[in-house]
Amino acid sequence: MASPHIGIIGGGIAGSTAALHFAEQGLNVSIFEQGQSLVDGPPICHLHAGGNLYREISEQQCIQLLKESIDTVKLYRHTLNVRPTVIAVPTQDNGQPEELLPRLQVIQKAYQQLVAQDSSNQVLGEPQYYFKLYSKDELINLAQQNTPELNSMTEQSLDEWMIPFAQHTDLDKLKYPVVLVQEYGLSVFRLSATVNLALEQLPNCQVHTQTQVMGVEPKGKQWQIAFKPTDTQTSQAEQTIKVDYLINASGYKTGVVDDWVKMPRSRLVEFKAAYVTHWQAGSAMWPEVIFHGERGTPQGMAQLTPYPDGFFQLHGMTEDITLFEDGVAESTEESSQPKLPMYLVNKIIHGWDEQQQILRTKKAIDHMAQFIPSFATATFGGRPLFGAQQVPGTDITLRAASVSFAGDNYARLEIVKASSAIEAARQVEADMRQKGYIVGQPDQFEGHAEKKVTPSSQLGMQQILQKANILAKQRNYPTALAKVGGIRRNEK
Repeated sequence: MASPHIGIIGGGIAGSTAALHFAEQGLNVSIFEQGQSLVDGPPICHLHAGGNLYREISEQQCIQLLKESIDTVKLYRHTLNVRPTVIAVPTQDNGQPEELLPRLQVIQKAYQQLVAQDSSNQVLGEPQYYFKLYSKDELINLAQQNTPELNSMTEQSLDEWMIPFAQHTDLDKLKYPVVLVQEYGLSVFRLSATVNLALEQLPNCQVHTQTQVMGVEPKGKQWQIAFKPTDTQTSQAEQTIKVDYLINASGYKTGVVDDWVKMPRSRLVEFKAAYVTHWQAGSAMWPEVIFHGERGTPQGMAQLTPYPDGFFQLHGMTEDITLFEDGVAESTEESSQPKLPMYLVNKIIHGWDEQQQILRTKKAIDHMAQFIPSFATATFGGRPLFGAQQVPGTDITLRAASVSFAGDNYARLEIVKASSAIEAARQVEADMRQKGYIVGQPDQFEGHAEKKVTPSSQLGMQQILQKANILAKQRNYPTALAKVGGIRRNEK
């Protein structure tokens, strides 16, 4: 058959990555997104290259996240904030640091093997430096040292990254050892800039932003998508387009499309938020810091994500901070679309009351200050990053998920973490090849996107930073969240 027309509903990380994947192969793509620009959804801040934030997930999920993260870095090479992550277990927590070690060793070995297979997989530094353990005495000694200049630091400067942590953390509140691991930061604004700039250069990809999909129905062996611009200044009538293969990348609204096409699927939807703070005592050379805790309890995990200019993003896995008491909804026999309470849906559509934003941000600051006392002086830094996340099936702790198929030409992208997006696109491609929608040689770019001349691979850091800065302003966030944090690698 001729080159198929691929329709993608949803322009978040999953849908945009799929659009980029197929369009850079010369396939005909139409992508539909309600927002003003692509990748305009829930917060992402962390690469999850090994899944060490989550004690409850399996080693298999950790290794899957490691592999997917490496591929993500190779595709979106200008989106990394290259700085490690500290994993600490508080004394009040039931867990033990020693429980983390076998898994860390398994992940390190897997990374070593991936690098041995292909040297371009070495995107997380040298495998031997993937993690390092610190005793209390070592941290006390590091606390006496001067904080190094950021521009003097390298990916091997593991001890230097620990200095601000050692100086500011209440070390008596932790169990030992403390772990430093090469899980890096990910900039949602630079990732968004990458896909927006790259797809602009591909005439075979039609990007419909500020567009509401009104429905989908079968037309012979094709799907007909009805859509309408949401821009109130235009009074265009509803339009339709026929596609040969439909990709549902609607995020937390994936079940809506399932209902339209009569392909039922069990899933959960969870509303979550992260908080933007400014800390005068902070600097851009902080590592990310995770204090483990039991999810959903007042002692839930506390996560400190650093950005330039003293800005920090906070998660607190309690119902007063990141989670919400009635923030998880599940699908039913009547509908594949879980229904969140209207007040949470209104947050997604219309934003938050400012007083509520400030109140929850203050709770996030207090939650972090129990471990880093001087963080109590941090202030409200901007509106929260928030949104709803789908989780396929019934296990809310699932973190490594990618795609499911139904019928002959329908795929759902069901990623939970941003790093799973490229793997999901590849699985859809494999399905299309198996069913004859794509014929010819396998994807010349697969696994080696960074080696080929493609619009995304030709983008330079300055070009991306300029666009990312514009996107941050458009979305009313501090431009510090778009800047490069951590070590600057020598890239064009």
